[in-house]
Amino acid sequence: MPYSPLGRGFLSGRFRSVADMDPDDTRRNHPRFQGDNFAKNLELVERITQIAREKQASPSQLALAWVLAQGDDVVPIPGTKHVSYLIENLGALDVQLTAEDLARIDAAAPFGSTAGDRYPDMSTVNV
Repeated sequence: MPYSPLGRGFLSGRFRSVADMDPDDTRRNHPRFQGDNFAKNLELVERITQIAREKQASPSQLALAWVLAQGDDVVPIPGTKHVSYLIENLGALDVQLTAEDLARIDAAAPFGSTAGDRYPDMSTVNV
């Protein structure tokens, strides 16, 4: 079961800068959403967004379609706070990916290419 298949919303394409997050958004504490890591991860999102446009899909739909293409035993469970995002996510079921598409996605965002740790150092987080 893939955890956070949309990279805590990063792959939605909604975040262009940290300023796009609410001031109390906990993602601000996550290393992948900070400083140079944010910029490097945004480059990955840009590459995925380009492929999504070509497939006439959103970046979220492309990411979820990629997860679904990993095998019948792989089930993404994206979290969402809005019905509109749920409806968008369901559109991933209509995205058809070829072997070439999958290879392009893998090349655009290779395993391990995300910058920054997944979780913050809990000793430095104000709760």
